[in-house]
Amino acid sequence: MNNEGHVLPVDISQEMKKSYIDYAMSVIVGRALPDVRDGLKPVHRRILYSMHQLGLTPDKPYRKCARIVGDVLGKYHPHGDTAVYDALVRLAQDFSIRYTLVDGHGNFGSVDGDGAAAMRYTEARMQKITAEMLRDINKETVDFMPNFDGEEFEPAVLPSRFPNLLVNGSSGIAVGMATNIPPHNLTEVINGINMLIDNPDVTVSELMTEIKGPDFPTYGIIVGKAGIREAFETGRGKVVIRAKAEIEEVKGRNRIIVTEIPYQVNKAKLIENIADLVKDKKINGISDLRDESDREGMRIVIELKRDANANVVLNQLYKHTKMQDSFGIIMLALVNGEPQVLNLKQILEYYVIFQEEVIRRRTQFDLDKALARAHILEGLRIALDHIDEVISLIRSSKTTNDAREGLMSKFNLSEKQATAILDMRLQRLTGLEREKIEEEYASIMELIKYLKEVLADKALLLKIIKDELNEIKAKYGDERRSRIIAGESNGIDEEDLIQEKDVVITLTHAGYIKRLPIETYSAQKRGGRGIQAMATKEDDFVEHIITTSTHSNIIFFTNLGRAYQLKAYQIPEAGRTAKGMNLVNLIPLDQNEKIQAVLYINEFSENNYLIMGTKKGLIKKTSLDKYSSIRKNGLNAINLKEDDELIGVRVTTGDCQIIYVTKDGYAIRFDENDVRPLGRTASGVKAITLRDGDAVVGMEIAVKDEELLVVSENGYGKRTHIEEYSLQKRGGKGVITYKISEKTGNVVGARLVSNEEEIMLINNSGIAIRINVSDISTTSRNAMGVTLMKTTEEEKVVAMAKVNITEDDGGSQGCSDNKVDSAIEDEYDDEIGIEDETVNDDNFTDE
Repeated sequence: MNNEGHVLPVDISQEMKKSYIDYAMSVIVGRALPDVRDGLKPVHRRILYSMHQLGLTPDKPYRKCARIVGDVLGKYHPHGDTAVYDALVRLAQDFSIRYTLVDGHGNFGSVDGDGAAAMRYTEARMQKITAEMLRDINKETVDFMPNFDGEEFEPAVLPSRFPNLLVNGSSGIAVGMATNIPPHNLTEVINGINMLIDNPDVTVSELMTEIKGPDFPTYGIIVGKAGIREAFETGRGKVVIRAKAEIEEVKGRNRIIVTEIPYQVNKAKLIENIADLVKDKKINGISDLRDESDREGMRIVIELKRDANANVVLNQLYKHTKMQDSFGIIMLALVNGEPQVLNLKQILEYYVIFQEEVIRRRTQFDLDKALARAHILEGLRIALDHIDEVISLIRSSKTTNDAREGLMSKFNLSEKQATAILDMRLQRLTGLEREKIEEEYASIMELIKYLKEVLADKALLLKIIKDELNEIKAKYGDERRSRIIAGESNGIDEEDLIQEKDVVITLTHAGYIKRLPIETYSAQKRGGRGIQAMATKEDDFVEHIITTSTHSNIIFFTNLGRAYQLKAYQIPEAGRTAKGMNLVNLIPLDQNEKIQAVLYINEFSENNYLIMGTKKGLIKKTSLDKYSSIRKNGLNAINLKEDDELIGVRVTTGDCQIIYVTKDGYAIRFDENDVRPLGRTASGVKAITLRDGDAVVGMEIAVKDEELLVVSENGYGKRTHIEEYSLQKRGGKGVITYKISEKTGNVVGARLVSNEEEIMLINNSGIAIRINVSDISTTSRNAMGVTLMKTTEEEKVVAMAKVNITEDDGGSQGCSDNKVDSAIEDEYDDEIGIEDETVNDDNFTDE
């Protein structure tokens, strides 16, 4: 219906579209989104300006919040009082905003989700840093616009002399869009602006050297930089925030102390959630939970049961509770009244452009004021130079207007100059006052010159911006609160829930595998009987042993030349005498396929190589990175020739020396450079020329100053200096390394060892023994050696492994050691369940 009362036909769909768009734009521009220039929504801007108008500066007394809210409602913000008060409260909460803009007095809520007291009880005033948001607002630095009823004027934007949008962040939901900008460190952001001003072509990556990432008021730990980089480069990303927790031991029990929680997480609900998870038995090992937070800081105490693993419980808390939370970043802000998603550099560029305008308008205001004062001073100087004539003219004038007109006419003065002369006191006629006028005039002219230079020189204007920002940084800047650590930012991996510890993995000839803690085996003197390591079924025996870490990649190489991969923690843990699980339940082995080599790899580097040896004396060298992607159903590791099998795999750096040992007691040492790198499925080249009936039983990486330990199937063994094996060309027949006999039996294995290490032997009955290498004698190449493990006619030694007890790098690959075994840092004592037996001297021979 129009103004004349006539009904006008309207298309309902078009009217709905128009009305909804009008509503949406009103919400977007007028309520929900911050301005890129000052980082404020209209309600926050109106609150701060109203407090400025009320004179609530940091040096003035607090004023009731109800008074502030009423002033905002009555003059600028025609909405509900609850909305205004809630916005005011948030500006005062040090757990919600990085640099609070309101100094609240009274109950303004808590991190537990408690609401603020009613506005009639609380008081507020501006913080010191808030003055920087409003500085120079009275110098026409920003535009003003009429309020909702046209009776007042309010600023369209605040001068914001520091980059508040990034420093304090913002969040809001509009129509069809939302913004979620995290807070950042003031010092870092100002440093980033300085970098941008110095180099307008700076990249986001370069800016990130100064602006590390979000800096939350509740501290916390940011996990990974990938989400930060994505947000800074595209305007959208996700960061993972983790609570700061430490594990303490008190009276034999562990407890977890939480002193920081992720941003915007309700502490009370977090504690309640943990309690519910414990009650539902989704998290085990927690015996007590209490909140010991006080005015000194946050402190959540999580008491653990005596047998609980603190690291596992902590990782479960990270996975199942808000102790680890994600913050989705959407850097959406209003640019010239239009919503835009901005990257880091764009936000800084728009801020610098805005500050250029602020400084330019302030400079122009100061220049106009200085020119006006200079104009007055010029008139006063003229009057003082002709003071007698001026006095005479004034005395002879009938009215003030006559005197003004006379002065303007006779001395060519403006009306303002003439008025200033008429208003001048007689005391200004003294000599001292004349000097002051001259000094003021000279000072004003210098100021005018400088202000004109600022307006004419952009470089000088930018320098002013930098200098004033650096003053703010020096006054209000502080240290970063949120620590950034390296790591995956897309949640908790299964591996994070597994404590990293040293373990022994055993695999039988029939394919039964299990994992045990390394502490299961105690060190013994050589010649002992050993302890029961595994209960094996008839005709089965332990074939492979590896000492490693629960987080390692365990690679299984089969006799058919295929490779399979598992994580060590994926292998089931079992008791000392348990049989274990059949490996076919973990990897898809064929009926005639069995494991021939087991090792662990922590990093698949292209600078390292896999050396593979076969029973028929072939060797193949392939870059390690070609085995980085082993599928669940396995991978072809080597193309074996007819009737050949894979017997060993080692990792090298490409310039090592290789030793092959055969079952008939021969060995060859040659340079790895004699072996050219081949493709993943190649067959290899000849490493040793075998005699009739002989076969390769061991392949090692030669290490200077170490000794080759050779063990026979009847439990004899000896050490021989590596230098006794002369370097030969690949493909030779080798030299004698062990003089075999009916008493010793054939050679079953060989390892390079040093005095501080230990070895483990296992026979086909599942008996294991652990021996210090220093207890084994060093002899010549063709000697028989000493008894290491006593055997019977039915028992034969079938496997050996080396256990390092000295700390090493825990998995690097190189010629110093192939690192198939992990470092074991614990010291082991000699206590066993069976009394050690003394080895007789006749067990030793120097043949």
